[in-house]
Amino acid sequence: MKEIKISLHGVEPVSVLGLRDKYLSRLEEAFPDSIITARGTLIKCSGPEKDLNDIQDILEQMLQMARNNKVISIQDVETLLAIQQSDRILSRPDSENSDSVIVHTHSGLPVTARTPGQKEIVEASKKNDVIFAIGPAGTGKTYTSVALAVKALKERKVKKIVLVRPAVEAGESLGFLPGDLKEKIDPYLRPLYDSLEEMLDYERLQANMEKNIIEIAPLAYMRGRTLNNSFVILDEAQNATQMQMKMFLTRLGVNSRAIITGDITQTDLPRKKHSGLAPIQHILKDVNGISFVYLSEADVVRHKLVRDIINAYEKYEENDED
Repeated sequence: MKEIKISLHGVEPVSVLGLRDKYLSRLEEAFPDSIITARGTLIKCSGPEKDLNDIQDILEQMLQMARNNKVISIQDVETLLAIQQSDRILSRPDSENSDSVIVHTHSGLPVTARTPGQKEIVEASKKNDVIFAIGPAGTGKTYTSVALAVKALKERKVKKIVLVRPAVEAGESLGFLPGDLKEKIDPYLRPLYDSLEEMLDYERLQANMEKNIIEIAPLAYMRGRTLNNSFVILDEAQNATQMQMKMFLTRLGVNSRAIITGDITQTDLPRKKHSGLAPIQHILKDVNGISFVYLSEADVVRHKLVRDIINAYEKYEENDED
């Protein structure tokens, strides 16, 4: 048994411990062989060395978040635990100079590839101009892709970020919806905004969008364009038809790169329309400069139940086919 001490100096203890030590209690549940106690601004942990290393990583992440004025939620704690429980390496605050860091959030936290699938996306992006990241929900496909796009923009490797999504739920005509164009499409593009808002502070994001340096648009609005010096992301690509997929890929211009993300098992297209993501794996498999990365439930970094939900659905679908 070993012991470590972690100081909460400089932050309100409740921001890290949670109301009535709720977050601390959750850590104790996750590490039953360890004892975690808090007195004032000091946390004491005793237990197996491996547990203590993981506990320290998680608490230091939470401390860094609190010091950057981020309100920590129980979902944040669950996410950190899910990463640890999947034997992924959590990024310590002192590892910001590590090669594993993609970019930093506007609050200073390092964004890293935390699962094998995410790391494969990062590695593939160094060697290929077009990447297909295919896998279930919650595997960080979009978040990792947006981080790579922001990194490329900050390093001036591209002049523009274009984030695209099929607005299938709105029929992509969008005309019958109330409000102006932005009000019509925002609900369908919200996940992209969420990722961007973590990478860039509000003022910088708004300024870049006003200058058209960062553009978020529905897939239907890409027709007829040529995107030069751009980092383009097509999210939820399973909802793009074969014609739309071809249209999107042929928009790429000089010095541009693209990441296409999707989950083949979750298409929202009408029955008579076929997803363009499934056949593209065969159509482009031998094209140099294009890489396919496949993520699995092992890469899930959302709530701890997401992985179990994915597994349960896979078992149900296998039995249903039998």
